[in-house]
Amino acid sequence: MQTNLAVAGLQANTFGGVPIPTVVGPYNYFDVRARVTQTVLDVTARRNYQSAEEIVRADEHVMKDARDLVVLAVGASYLQVSAAKERVTAEQAQLDTATALFQQASQQHDVGVLAQTDVNRSRIQMLTERQRLETLRNDLAKQKISLARLIGLPADDAFDVSDAVGFSSASAIDVGAALKTALEQRQDLKFNDAQLRAAQLTRSAARAERLPTVSVNGDYGVNGTSTDEAHRTFSATALVSVPLWLGGRTEGSIQVADAALRQRAAERENAMSRVEAEVRGAVLDMHAAGSQVSIADDNLTVAKENLELIRQKFQAGVSDNVELVQAQEAVATAQLDVINSILAHNVAKLAFARAVGEAASNWRTYLKIQ
Repeated sequence: MQTNLAVAGLQANTFGGVPIPTVVGPYNYFDVRARVTQTVLDVTARRNYQSAEEIVRADEHVMKDARDLVVLAVGASYLQVSAAKERVTAEQAQLDTATALFQQASQQHDVGVLAQTDVNRSRIQMLTERQRLETLRNDLAKQKISLARLIGLPADDAFDVSDAVGFSSASAIDVGAALKTALEQRQDLKFNDAQLRAAQLTRSAARAERLPTVSVNGDYGVNGTSTDEAHRTFSATALVSVPLWLGGRTEGSIQVADAALRQRAAERENAMSRVEAEVRGAVLDMHAAGSQVSIADDNLTVAKENLELIRQKFQAGVSDNVELVQAQEAVATAQLDVINSILAHNVAKLAFARAVGEAASNWRTYLKIQ
């Protein structure tokens, strides 16, 4: 190192008759040192860190809530495919019946027992059922494409559903207990809670900008003109920084944080209202769909009984096939009502599982699938 003493204010060339050089050196200098700097008190930084932690938790709850939504979407799509498959099966049976009636009418016409109008009516019914079957097959294919997209299969992948989800009556539901479960389990509510806590911590951090901060600095090492003559040296300092004038920045930060906090609180209240509405709506849908299943089953039983009686009258020659065609239509309609009401009931149970936050964990229990 070489030092210019004139920079330090030593302008004289002599002192007490002793000559003083303006430039000292070059000379050797040896220093090995470790330094530590740490802030020990910064409320603003601490609150901002805690707020960031809450945001991470909120994102985790969003991911879990997305799993519930995926279960609801995939489950509902699967039920749609299963119901579409049952419609095709039922319509195929209706087509077989219509075909048999047409053949019977043709035979009776050939022996002069039945008029041509009755034969035509039977043929129209058979062709109508065939057209319906093609429509239902097309609907089944499209429902399978939708399900394939949801579960990540190619849209042209050929697959079939193996589990037919039938009707199982829902257990008695206490709406109050269901709401309590939803408030405890719903991940979107936990997301809103985490967002609210993050906003509170952000506001606290903004207010803490007016507080002082404390930091410490220290170093320890050895120095000297050489390693053989090195000596241990150290230093320790503490620094307190007190904000005296920050203009309007701190107040502006506080106002922004207050606005964000009010928004998060409003979102939390809105989410709670939405969850309560979803729970109550799902309960009503389950009860209504369960009643519809019972009524549809009774209607199908009566329609089948009536069809059999009219078929006996037709075979005995005491009736034309007008009533027979109408009775067959009534059976087909009743079968579709049963399928649709069972579908609505199962979808309502899935929606209820989602409403209470248990779709991903307990969907098998709600649909009663092993």
